[in-house]
Amino acid sequence: MKNLIRTSLLLFIILISSAAPQEKIMLDGKWQFAIDSLDQGIKEKWFSKSFDDSVILPGSMVENGKGNDISLTTHWTGDILDSSFFKSPVYAKYRKPGDFKVPFWLQPEKHYYGVAWYKKEIKIPEDWRNKSIQIFFERCHWQSTLWVDDQLIGHQNALSAPHIFNLQESLSPGIHTIAIRVDNRINEINPGVNSSSLTDHSQTNWNGIIGEMSITARSRIHFDDIRIFPDIDTRKIKVQLHVDNLTGNNQEVNLTLQAFTGGKTPKNISFDEIKKKIQLGPGEDSIAVEYEMQGALLWDEFNPDLYKLTCILSGKNIHDVKDETFGFRKLGTEGTQFTINGRKLFLRGTLECAIFPKTGYPSTNVKDWLRIFHIIKSYGLNHMRFHSWCPPEAAFTAADEAGVYLYVECSSWANQGSSLGDGKPIDKYIYAESKRIVKQFGNHPSFCFMVYGNEPAGQNQNEYLTKFVSYWKKRDNRRLYSGASGWPELAVNDFNSMYQPRIQLWGAGLHSIINSQPPSSDYDWENIIRSQNKPVISHEIGQWCAYPDFKEIKEYNGVLHAKNFEIFRDFLKENGMLQLADSFLTASGKLQALCYKAEIEAALRTKGMGGFQLLDLHDFPGQGTALVGVLNPFWESKGYITPEEYRQFCNTTVPLARLSKFIFNSAEDFTANIEVSNFGKDSLISVIPKWKIIDTAGKIVAEGNLDKTNMPIDNGIKLGKIRYPLNKFKAPAMYTLEVTVSSFTNKWDFWIYPYQSPGPVFSSDIKVVQKLDNETIKYLNEGGKVLLTPVKGNIKPDKGGDVAVGFSSIFWNTAWTSGQPPATLGILCNPENPMLKEFPTQSYSNYEWWDAMSHSNAILLTALGKNIKPVVRIIDDWFTAKPLGLIVQANVGKGKIVFTGIDLLTDAEKRPEARQLMYSILTYMRSDKFNPEQDIRINNIVDLFK
Repeated sequence: MKNLIRTSLLLFIILISSAAPQEKIMLDGKWQFAIDSLDQGIKEKWFSKSFDDSVILPGSMVENGKGNDISLTTHWTGDILDSSFFKSPVYAKYRKPGDFKVPFWLQPEKHYYGVAWYKKEIKIPEDWRNKSIQIFFERCHWQSTLWVDDQLIGHQNALSAPHIFNLQESLSPGIHTIAIRVDNRINEINPGVNSSSLTDHSQTNWNGIIGEMSITARSRIHFDDIRIFPDIDTRKIKVQLHVDNLTGNNQEVNLTLQAFTGGKTPKNISFDEIKKKIQLGPGEDSIAVEYEMQGALLWDEFNPDLYKLTCILSGKNIHDVKDETFGFRKLGTEGTQFTINGRKLFLRGTLECAIFPKTGYPSTNVKDWLRIFHIIKSYGLNHMRFHSWCPPEAAFTAADEAGVYLYVECSSWANQGSSLGDGKPIDKYIYAESKRIVKQFGNHPSFCFMVYGNEPAGQNQNEYLTKFVSYWKKRDNRRLYSGASGWPELAVNDFNSMYQPRIQLWGAGLHSIINSQPPSSDYDWENIIRSQNKPVISHEIGQWCAYPDFKEIKEYNGVLHAKNFEIFRDFLKENGMLQLADSFLTASGKLQALCYKAEIEAALRTKGMGGFQLLDLHDFPGQGTALVGVLNPFWESKGYITPEEYRQFCNTTVPLARLSKFIFNSAEDFTANIEVSNFGKDSLISVIPKWKIIDTAGKIVAEGNLDKTNMPIDNGIKLGKIRYPLNKFKAPAMYTLEVTVSSFTNKWDFWIYPYQSPGPVFSSDIKVVQKLDNETIKYLNEGGKVLLTPVKGNIKPDKGGDVAVGFSSIFWNTAWTSGQPPATLGILCNPENPMLKEFPTQSYSNYEWWDAMSHSNAILLTALGKNIKPVVRIIDDWFTAKPLGLIVQANVGKGKIVFTGIDLLTDAEKRPEARQLMYSILTYMRSDKFNPEQDIRINNIVDLFK
């Protein structure tokens, strides 16, 4: 009977809603339009004039073909750290009108920085007489001023929340005119030119309105704001209702509340309604109501159960309905870890910097955001940080449904020309923006974290941010707060966002862990975490690049175009390597994925860590072009790693192997300490971990089990040690360790070389030298064989010596980091080349190449001659696209030479990879297969050296 009553009530509400008169008019469509480049519109009263031009809204100016052509005088919003575009001869042809191309971000078809006016006639229905009128513009960019019938209504400057104008007087039925002035300039309020909320680096600094545009009639008494505070322990919600009474009189109204299931759960389940009579005075009133929901389910990444609260105000000539979606969840901390609903939580996140290449602005469509969130979850992530911006309502709605934890920033990166705590207008703006964000989006269970913004500057930033965090912790306990992303660490923070737990710090170059220390997987960040008393999220880890995918150019069929890619493609073509573009992409992508695996596993190995935020799962198209994603800016795969492969090392549950090295010899035992990071829905009970060693043909050459065990929700769970003798394994060869825990598997490649006595391997008939002296040149000219392996640093700068070679791929990009090394993207080779027969390899860099790349000079192939084809190639930075060799073979005079940029001799007794590579090269040189097809003049080789 009770369910029947509930269902009847629901149907009654639906019938009332469907029978009610129209209360909202959409403002989509054609608007009059004018550009006010001299900012004279207010002075000249443009709000009372008609405009000859028109645009379609929602939309941006550039979508409507409005604005200026791109040129050297374009007023960009965003720092340009590499000024070479404006003066370097290599960019001269791209600076010419008619075919202008910029290399530092995606290029819009048009650009406009300034004021624009939009105007439209509307018709107010007869039944709106004496109604309260609200005009709503979602994602108006940026500062807006509204006139209705030539009367100034007000100003708005929200970057994150809708611009909402409540008219003080009702509009009479009939025709009225709306005029809105939109200004996308940075005026007195400077969030920072690189802020994702407005920068040309990512979403572009567009002008227009791109979300919902409407005018709504409401009762003279209506809801202004509803805030819902769930309590998972009691299954009750505390509802704070803010009501506006515009009648000017005391009023008694009926308040009705009823909750229903929402999201993916069945929609015909309701909870008991409650009714109250409320006495309202004129103006604003606040009402607090407690509502019980026994049996309500909890919201998290595994079960994103949602509820809808319908709130109704009714009475004589009063009817206002407002629905709010919410979820039962409790976010907290336990020491240095996060918790969700009492269970430990590890954040596996990526950034979103407002990258939308089709439109140049963020989507306000739920379907688009669901696609993005489903993609990141397919790569094992559960979290997204919005770098220096806040997304539209659609993103929160989609994250609620998908079960994704969102980290929101208040539209600012107050650095590079801006700062916090110094009395600038941005100080007050951050408070105002944060209030708008919480008011508009605060009930969404996915809204879990909030900070001011990114990496602040300012002498008084600590004091300012301490007050900011304290303000919000006292005001709203539904999420966790910290001052900023990156720094500073404040006592008041609920958590710290820190850049230190990374394998490559900004500016570390070749001194980073991954470039300066032999490969291993047994390091972590526990020393950093132990110094903390709250959770730590590692800030912007990764930033590893892959080569541009030039096939991607054709996908830019919206308002932004990859002119930067066109420039880089030209560079590659001019250097005779365009045919290698796809190979460069795949090889560098494989190295990029290896670097991300190292980053993520280090975080997962760290006992007590709170989580990580990648920069990024997909490419960042600005700041010099940062190709740091395994996905492109459209969230599409680049083809070198699948979601299934990525989830092996980035998932709810990940088996982990601590290896002190990846290079073994056949006289050793293979050893690995096995553990697991388990942040799944439940503990794993009575699991038997399994391991295998597999050869490159897929054959299992060894396998075993570890002890049966239980695995709680946590990390640092030790499962046992693998120790296996290698004396029966084929060597040299590459093998893969595979560890499976329950249904989760992870893999690590390693190499076994035959045992060699320490020291270099020489051959009596081959001269091994580190420089070409007269004796060696004579030996070559007389028909001898020479292996030339120079000391690192001996190549002239203009012959390849100026190329900073390292093992890892490029960090962020060289244009934005002032050439931070390495400036290379790994190697490319044919693994079937007989020279590499005794040095097992793939076509790209894996850990067996770490030693070589750490002791290498790059060889500029054009310095050796035309069309020189190396055995092993180094992939150069796309900004220079030099043809670089690592190992070259050639005929010199009557002799033959193998010239390697690798120093294979220095400290060779400590470098098994160097000894094995030299052995492979010498074995080849002694064979009848050593017949180089290209000739190089001896003077060209001599001229390489300092």
